Amino acid sequence: MSVGILIITHGELGDALLGAVRDTLGLCPLQTETLKVPLQVKIDEADAIAARTCERIDSGEGVLILADLYGSTPSNIAMRAASQGHRAVITGVNLPMLIRIMNYPTLTLEALADKACSGAKEGIILSFGTS
Repeated sequence: MSVGILIITHGELGDALLGAVRDTLGLCPLQTETLKVPLQVKIDEADAIAARTCERIDSGEGVLILADLYGSTPSNIAMRAASQGHRAVITGVNLPMLIRIMNYPTLTLEALADKACSGAKEGIILSFGTS
């Protein structure tokens, strides 16, 4: 058993990130699904889809829900979905975070959430070119 991953984002962002993970690693070792949130979303429907998806991908180890922007509609959907069961939410999903997650598929929900945050932070590098 392993933690399930639900990526909730505006439009196609989640699918693009997941596709990049699969291209980079050649596989996706965790049960992972995306939820696209359109501009004209019906909140009740999106909440129901997120709840059903979390139930489906939870093998007993919990679900890590990743959203793109804190305070946004995808983030709010994620927070409501996390109110049931053994679930955690991280906002600011990015490719380094997802790569890190997929490299540690046997971790607990809590440990995986920590790895996700460290991967996201360590994947952001500021560099100035020389002139």
